[in-house]
Amino acid sequence: MILDPHAADAAIARRALPLLDLTDLSDSCSDQAVDLLCAKARASRVAAVCVWPQHIARCAELLTGTPVRIATVINFPAGGTDIERAAEDTAEALDDGAHEIDLVLPYRTFLAGDADAASEMIEAVREMSGRAILKVILESGAMPDSARIAEASRLAIGAGADFLKTSTGKSPVSATPEAAEAMLAAIRDSGRTVGFKVSGGLRTVADAALYLDIADRIMGPGWVEAKTFRIGASSLHDALTASLGART
Repeated sequence: MILDPHAADAAIARRALPLLDLTDLSDSCSDQAVDLLCAKARASRVAAVCVWPQHIARCAELLTGTPVRIATVINFPAGGTDIERAAEDTAEALDDGAHEIDLVLPYRTFLAGDADAASEMIEAVREMSGRAILKVILESGAMPDSARIAEASRLAIGAGADFLKTSTGKSPVSATPEAAEAMLAAIRDSGRTVGFKVSGGLRTVADAALYLDIADRIMGPGWVEAKTFRIGASSLHDALTASLGART
């Protein structure tokens, strides 16, 4: 049986679009860019938009009355060690209307052997976040191997992460299948309800399909939904919607 490749791509797109955290974390992001981002989010009914903290209030206004959530980044992208600043920035973001916090793990500190300091930042932001979703960005591309990624995953889960996220998208190496496998295995083995967000470098329908397949294999059928699986991307949105358009 020969499968129609356009139909296959469209099926992936229909599955992936509701999982998108539609993202603009470019240095040049403007009010006009945020307006366009929110218009795309409303039209496609993605899970969330992810923007710099200074754009949260504008997104909140533009997305009022929709189910699209607003995510922002904290301790981004450097993954510093200033816990007080991270907690204060989180409180301000939530006051401005953010629903989800994407926190960069102090990964250099973690890799240098100070796991306690990394854990303390997550715990502080967890406490400040209240019921908001906390995604911890491991910057997996900076980790030397899958064992360290798994170790960082266990640390983040233990400190209160609601999601593990691969990457900032600002490092030379972003998401990889190997990192996704290590992080998802840690989630599975923890026995806790923790989600996974793959981010950085996903641009094609095939990219989305790859990570959906990995999640299905490790976590089982039916696990992937917006409350447990997100795709952080900017250009991927256009590829997905183009695939759907090819069927019309």
